[in-house]
Amino acid sequence: GWVRRRAAMHSASKSWLLLSGFVLFYIIYLLFGALVFSSIERPAEDELRRDTQRLKEAFLNQSCVSAATLELFLSRVLAANKHGVSVLRNSSSRSNWDLASSMFFANTLVTTVGYGHPTPLSDAGKAFSIAYALIGVPFTMLVLTACVQRIMQPLVLAPVGLLQRSGLKPRPATVVHFLLLLLAVVLCCFLAPAAVFSALEASWTFLDSVYFCFISLCTIGLGDFVPAARPGQPYRALYQVAVMVYLFIGLMMMYLLLRTFHKMADVHGLTTFFQLPRCEASLMDDDTEPIVGNDPTPPRPKDRPATKPLDPGSQPSYNSINKG
Repeated sequence: GWVRRRAAMHSASKSWLLLSGFVLFYIIYLLFGALVFSSIERPAEDELRRDTQRLKEAFLNQSCVSAATLELFLSRVLAANKHGVSVLRNSSSRSNWDLASSMFFANTLVTTVGYGHPTPLSDAGKAFSIAYALIGVPFTMLVLTACVQRIMQPLVLAPVGLLQRSGLKPRPATVVHFLLLLLAVVLCCFLAPAAVFSALEASWTFLDSVYFCFISLCTIGLGDFVPAARPGQPYRALYQVAVMVYLFIGLMMMYLLLRTFHKMADVHGLTTFFQLPRCEASLMDDDTEPIVGNDPTPPRPKDRPATKPLDPGSQPSYNSINKG
């Protein structure tokens, strides 16, 4: 009774404390990467900026420009622009490797979004990117998984249970819940942010903004649209931090949507039909064997072998799939 409730409360508090530690360390890791990238890449960027300015002055001093000189000028200007350095007067003042921009780059690196603007200039920056991503990418996946594990109960299991108590059977309840969650994700992670981006980015249409949100949250990151890259962008540092928060929350919701679809497929027998692993038996099962655990006792053995065919008519509900 009371002892069990107190133990459960202590375990839950410990779980949330550990999750908070994960998120805090993730932020510290991004700041560490930002400081290193800024210290390595900013001098290289300044040198490239000076070289480009000298090239521009030499080109303007030419009384008669030959085809070879023009080709050389254009090739070097395009190469500098690839690294975020422009010869335009209104683009030469800001750095792409200040603290906020470096943190933004580190965030796109470890989330595998990778817009490609800017990119490391120096060999040291490229080598550090490899080492930083080797640790940062799996750690980001760990933090996202732990966060999704925490929101599965209030956003997935509890709503499906409520739908079942209202009279729906398990299968219709899972379909209705998935469609509602899909609608919420589309509105909150695509359409609403797209409206904000189209208002902040003067050259983006609403369709461009929706396209950017989709490319980003699917971690495709083509780099044809990059936020806060416009010269003279007001509150640029704050804007970049807001985009980082959006990317993290958006990726978390996309992962939650995939987990929900997987569980719905379990209930409808699709995973059995296609001989795929069930959600609670998958390697990413953070519900029955949580990453941020609530129960120190070992999990109970399965009641039935994994190879035993399941009757689609007797598939369990979400509440019976997950008891964690």
